[in-house]
Parts: sequence; C-alpha cells; structure tokens
Amino acid sequence: MSSKLIKNKELSLFEALIPVIVLVVMLAYNVFVYGDSSLGGSNQFILLLGGSVAAIVGLFNKVSFKKMVEEVAENVKSTTGAILILLMVGSLAGTWMVSGVIPTMIYYGLQILSPSIFLPSALIICSLISIATGSSWTTSATVGIALIGIGGALGFDLGMVAGAVVSGAYFGDKLSPLSDTTNLAPAMAGTDLFTHIRYMTLTTIPTYILTLLLFIFLGLTVEVKGTVDINELLSAISSSFNVSPWLFLVPIVVIGLIIKKTEPLIALMIGTLLGAVFALIFQPQIINQISGVSSMSFQSAYKGIMNAITTEVVIPTDNKTLSDLFVSGGMKKMLGTIWLILCAMVFGGVMDAIGALTRISSALLSVAKSTFGLFASTVGSCLALNITASDQYLAIVVPGKMFSKAYKDKGLAPENLSRTLEDTGTVTSVLVPWNTCGAYQAGTLGVSTLDYLPYAFFNIISPFMTLLFAAFNIKIKQLTKSTSNF
Repeated sequence: MSSKLIKNKELSLFEALIPVIVLVVMLAYNVFVYGDSSLGGSNQFILLLGGSVAAIVGLFNKVSFKKMVEEVAENVKSTTGAILILLMVGSLAGTWMVSGVIPTMIYYGLQILSPSIFLPSALIICSLISIATGSSWTTSATVGIALIGIGGALGFDLGMVAGAVVSGAYFGDKLSPLSDTTNLAPAMAGTDLFTHIRYMTLTTIPTYILTLLLFIFLGLTVEVKGTVDINELLSAISSSFNVSPWLFLVPIVVIGLIIKKTEPLIALMIGTLLGAVFALIFQPQIINQISGVSSMSFQSAYKGIMNAITTEVVIPTDNKTLSDLFVSGGMKKMLGTIWLILCAMVFGGVMDAIGALTRISSALLSVAKSTFGLFASTVGSCLALNITASDQYLAIVVPGKMFSKAYKDKGLAPENLSRTLEDTGTVTSVLVPWNTCGAYQAGTLGVSTLDYLPYAFFNIISPFMTLLFAAFNIKIKQLTKSTSNF
C-alpha cells in the first residue's frame, strides 16, 4: 500500500470536503432506496460519481487529469493482494462446501454450541483463531463461515452472529504479533512491536470484556426466531453429506500453515485443493450431482470440482432451515465485492491526488490543542480515512506519519499513537460498507455490513475506550517515564 500523500496548497477545507459530503449523501439515499441490495452495483457507481466530483474539484484547482488517473492506478495496484485473496476465499468456500467440511463443522457445532452460549462462544473461538493466525480475513473465511451456518441453523439473526465473528476476528487481528496491522502501527508511530502490544492491552482487554458481557447478555435474552429441532437438522446434514471427523484435517492444515507464517494466498490455495481431494473421497455422490452424471469419471470429477470453485453450487436438502446454508457461490460470488473495492479505490485515489486527504487530516490536526484533543484528532483522522480512502492501511499510515511529531512535542510516548491507530484505524475499517475490510467481511460471511454493524461491539467500543483513557488521563505514558509498568 502506497503511504505517500499528495500535497495541494491551493485546496481549501471546504473544497476537500465537497466530495465527501456528496458521497455520504448519495450513499445514504442509495441505501434508503435499495436497502441490502445496494451492494449489488448501485453503491459501486455512487463511488465512481463521488470520484467524479473529486476530479472536478481537482481540475478547478489545476490538478491534471493524468495525475489523478496515475494515483487511481497506484491505489488499484495496491489492492491486488486483497482481490486475489477474495477470489481464493470464494474457491475455498466452494470446495469446503462440496467436500462436507463446512457441513461437518455445522454438524458437530450444533451438538456443542447451544443457543444460550453460542454468541459468546463464537466470539471466543474467532478470537483464538485470529490470535493464532494474525488474520481477521482468514478467521472469517474458515471458522467464521461455519459459525454463520451454525447460527443460522439455530435460528439466530445472522447480523448478531456476524457481529460476534467480526468482533473476535478483529480482537486477534489487533493483538497478534503475526498481524500486518499490529506491525504497521508501531512502525508508523516509532515504537517496537511488543511494547505496542503490551501497551495496547490496557484499552483492548476492557473493551473485550465489555464485548463478551454484551454477547452473553444477548445469548441469554434474545429469543431466536422459531424453534429448531437439532435432531432433525443433524439427520438432514448426515443424509446429504458423509459426515466424518477426518474432514477437520482440512481446516486444521490451513490454520497450521497460517500459524507457520505461510503466505495467505498459498495457504488458501492449499486449502482449496485439499477440499477438492476430500470432496472426491468423501462426497463422490455430490460431485456426480454437480457434474450431472450418474457415475464418476475423470471428466465428471474435473467438472464437478471446477463448478464448485468457480460458480454457484446448490446442495439440495429437504430441510428448509439448511436449504440456504448449503449454497456456495465460489469465485463468482466474490466479483461484486471486488467490483466495490475497485470503485472505492477510484474515489480514494482521486481524493489523494487532489490533496483532499492531506487537507482534511491537517484540519483535524489543527484542533489538537490539548492531550485529549490530540487523541480525538487522531481518532477522527483514522475514521475519516477509513470512510474516504476506503482502506485500513491508509487509515493507519497517514495519521501515523502526520501525528508522530505532535505526540513527541507534547511529551507523549509513541505507543500512545500506535495504540490509538489500532483502536480506531484497524477496527473501524470493517464498519464501512465500501471499505475493503467491510466489503470483504460482508462478501465472505454473506451478511451485509449494515446488518452486522450494530453487533460488532468490539469494533464500536474500541475508539471510545481510547478516548475515555485520554479524557481521564488513564495510563497515558509520557516520554520521560519508565515503561516498566507496561
């Protein structure tokens, strides 16, 4: 991800905010008209319209069109890894469905996770996996998908389940030394990794405890929609798939590869291929069904696996509760999310090229007269960049570079800045529908960002917790003080 900022002294704050205001108004109206289906294409075009407004502002300020296009190209280039991961997640979900990996997770999960403990259990499971892997994206693509299936089978609102998955995934992504954002934030602020992690626990642990208590409360008080006969569900799953504990080897191998710091793309590719092999071994009847033949051959096996990887596959079942769960969209399902990311990068690229991102961040910095004001400006800058630049990394890199000197000038240790970057830049990215993180989670989990947003308690509480600590001067470390207590 490019971390440079385009400077444009001619741009006023009002001019810099024009594209943002127009974008927010258009997106709000678009969501009002289309609801959950706004991600089907209309939001993407709204982002292009927002980019056009930003380009007009830039042209009035003598920024060349060529310069804007070049910056857009750089932004799009920076999303290459994310796009490839999205495609691989789609293919992995396809083979894991037809191989019976996901149905097997649901089968055993239904027997262990009762409704009363399901939500806090989902939070804890995702937290542990994310700590181990250092990746919120991998967590959602593996156990997250399975938990969505289990929650749906138990009758939970999928927004609640996705909120628990996202909260747990970003807890680990934020604290794990294997996470890219956990390494990026201290690098930008000027501190070391483990000092950053140790200091970050001061705000993260209270936030996590509050999140856990909220999910425990929800689990005990929320009535699931209708009653679910678990025995009937178990029978329906076992009649459609050959359920076996051996199928757990596939996700165990993938998680093990990530823990060993294998590149995510390689781990996901191996997971996809393993899923394909296990599908041929454990679910030959499903492969035959997908390929439209009665007996297995090399051609039918090839066709069945390729269909599962690339297109929508439906595993028929007589149980209505499971009918929507046994559907996999493959790589095709991810194209809408990729489309959204590309359009978001157009808007963010033009905003960067015309100097709007620099101008907005500078305005936020100018109001930082007190220690609390400095923290609040950092939080506001991270939020603004997650919304306008549509990228988690820019929301860490840009404020990190801009505010580093200000924190030192106020005698504050750099870990104050790195913690604030994570408490806001990392975790709020997933709350913005057109941000790469929000688009990814919605596409992977099959739950719209606006549906899970009210239940992503960890992500919502985190920036408020860091502001609370700043307001009451709780454990705000000075440059001159010892770090031994942290």
